[in-house]
Amino acid sequence: MPQSLSAVYIHLIFSTKTRQLFLRDKVLRTRLHAQLGGISKTLGCAPILAGGAEDHIHLLARFGRTVTQAEWVKELKRVSNLWVKKEFGLADFEWQGGYADFSVSESNLEQVKRYVASQEEHHRKISFQDELRILLRRHRIEWDERYVWD
Repeated sequence: MPQSLSAVYIHLIFSTKTRQLFLRDKVLRTRLHAQLGGISKTLGCAPILAGGAEDHIHLLARFGRTVTQAEWVKELKRVSNLWVKKEFGLADFEWQGGYADFSVSESNLEQVKRYVASQEEHHRKISFQDELRILLRRHRIEWDERYVWD
């Protein structure tokens, strides 16, 4: 096939360092979601929707063909970290070291979009840690509690 074609959707999740509530301010959160979408687009990964809560973000994107997952996440974190510090004066702001990402099928895309969009409401009922454990189990990913929560 002389042409390279791809339709890979990724649901990315990562939190603030030690889950500090740096993202309490709705204006900060809204602007950060837009910023993450812009960074993702620049990296060739078309953003579909960003959301999250006071201590973590979710980003749903159509993954590009020219960047690895690790490079994508590293740049999202690096650029957004600098942006939050500069725009909001949060000198102590940091993202956690790791992340979780999950493949999303085209047939499940709308459901994941609704899930990302409803994060604020969702986290009135469930903690970030419990949410991530559920997603890890659902996707059959093994993890070690000692290394997930930095």
